[in-house]
Amino acid sequence: MLSALVQQRFPEQVLGTHHYRGDDTVVVTRERALDVFRYLRDDPAMAFNVLMDLSCVDYLTFGKRLQSAPTLATPSPLPYFMRPKPSAETWERQGGTEHRFEVVYHLYSLAHNHRLRVKIPLTEGDLAVDSVTGLWRSADWFEREVWDMFGVRFTGHPDLKRILMYEPFEGHPLRKDYPVNRRQPLIGPVN
Repeated sequence: MLSALVQQRFPEQVLGTHHYRGDDTVVVTRERALDVFRYLRDDPAMAFNVLMDLSCVDYLTFGKRLQSAPTLATPSPLPYFMRPKPSAETWERQGGTEHRFEVVYHLYSLAHNHRLRVKIPLTEGDLAVDSVTGLWRSADWFEREVWDMFGVRFTGHPDLKRILMYEPFEGHPLRKDYPVNRRQPLIGPVN
């Protein structure tokens, strides 16, 4: 498994790994995360030359509400009239509960046709991680979107500014504690 190779290479940076339904995931610390990403891109055995996606997860209410309980019900392949009991699959967050946010990178290797998910947990008080735009140019807009929606700063990004919301917009709307009824500054003349 790919996650085991990364853990062997960077034992002090890897907080945990898991393999779920064919997807490998590695949870790494943000310190020296660029070294891990450089290895994943440049090592011939890995050759992750495509950053497919970069996103963020806010775990503010994870496990505190019934809708966000960490138990998944797997649907059965049987027809609907047979009504099987769903099997419960549990999973736990890696990186500790003090980390409210996770920046998630989805990598793909064209040469080897394999995928890897890399997660970096962040605390609410220190939302900064190194930019990977120097490794994958596609990270430019992805990082701007995560900054705009969640407020995660990407150190070393060439032009970190809003991409989806307008410049005077206050706050980050995909955070779980963002007030839904908040009034925002208006743009342009009011009719």
